[in-house]
Amino acid sequence: MKKTTRALALLAAMPLLALTACSGGGGSDAGADAKGSITYWLWDSNQQTAYQQCATDFEAANPGTSIKIEQYGYDDYFQTLTTSLVGGNAPDVITNHPSFFPQLASTGQLLALDDVVESEGIDFDDYQAGIPELWVGEDGDRYGMPKDWDTVATIYNEAYLTEGGLTPKSLANLDWNPEDGGTWEDTIAHLSIDKNGVRGDEAGYDPDNVEVYGLGLKSKSGIGAFGQTQWSMYALSAGWEYSDKNPFGTDFNYAADEYIDTIAWWRSLIEKGYMPSYQAASSGVGIKDAFGAGSYALVTDGSWNARSYYGFEGIDAGIAPLPTGPTGERVGVLNGLADSVLASTKNPELSKKWVGYMSTEACQDVVAAAAVVFPALNSSSEKAREAFSAAGIDVSVYFDAVAAGSTELAPIANHWVDVLAIMEPAVEQVLIFEAEPETLKEAAAEVDRLFAID
Repeated sequence: MKKTTRALALLAAMPLLALTACSGGGGSDAGADAKGSITYWLWDSNQQTAYQQCATDFEAANPGTSIKIEQYGYDDYFQTLTTSLVGGNAPDVITNHPSFFPQLASTGQLLALDDVVESEGIDFDDYQAGIPELWVGEDGDRYGMPKDWDTVATIYNEAYLTEGGLTPKSLANLDWNPEDGGTWEDTIAHLSIDKNGVRGDEAGYDPDNVEVYGLGLKSKSGIGAFGQTQWSMYALSAGWEYSDKNPFGTDFNYAADEYIDTIAWWRSLIEKGYMPSYQAASSGVGIKDAFGAGSYALVTDGSWNARSYYGFEGIDAGIAPLPTGPTGERVGVLNGLADSVLASTKNPELSKKWVGYMSTEACQDVVAAAAVVFPALNSSSEKAREAFSAAGIDVSVYFDAVAAGSTELAPIANHWVDVLAIMEPAVEQVLIFEAEPETLKEAAAEVDRLFAID
């Protein structure tokens, strides 16, 4: 995320004129007679085949058009985007993240897409509730056409459960609290095994020589400010909120006891040998590969990665609910990506027509059939659920969480790049035991100052 943070900070500082000189105003009919060629960027290679099919179908239905798809890994995505904007060879359309669009929109680097909604006849009542609203800027204009939704659950190694005398049902009703971790920590401890075969809840467990960690750790990825796959499910279920309001909160709560206590408990898992050190988790082997290598019994991860955990030879994976927190509720972050048109595009008409098409049933059904993510359009999302099931993956936990209202929308805010730049290193210092959790209040004060100057 450091690369992303630096990249977006540079994007925000780029001269508006350079980015808007070629926008041509975007057109008013969202590409009714659009022709020519445009480039579209995405970061998930697992979705490229589906979107290539969408592009092929789009080109066939719109003679004289050409969509070139380019894929860049997420870690380098925004850095590469920044470089391309500076170099004058930016794409026309990008896959965008809700955490970053406000800064891009407020600096004039995105085109408003309200006319696309009208031209495509899109009714957002047909989409996952809450997702379309994520992409409306503070000025009231729309800057993203929703493409998918996601939330978080527990992924488990079934063989490790069986060896520990547990079943998938054992994970269905666990509870968590920041004092002793509740039955969630009991389970994590039991599933941790040292190199002598001693379990984490048995006498003689060696936390410095661990064979299997009860819980995996994902480094970076908004670890300090967002924590979607790391700590958000604990803090939110303790009654914590990111800010005073969402979207566009101006008073963030990183100094609150619920947040500090959550991070302190989370770090304690490292000390106890139930979760790897932050240094080990950042060593180059990602959380999925570590799970695939048998290093983790449980992980918390997003629905967009669910299929990856089912692809490891010799490992039977499953999906379980998050634990309930002190409020008695489960809470995961509900997030969703969208497609945005850069203001620097030389073909705004075709770019808008393409993002409109990707939001329609025609394309979202193609994406659904790939069984990688859940499309934002409800009918397509259900088809994705069926496609996952046909592939032997029961994703009901994610759908059940949303249906039960056990989610909160991802935080949308100005200065988010700066918030990330403050909170990520602060939490990293805590996780590597170079600072105590209470020092996060100093970082929280820095965040407060960002909004105090508005």
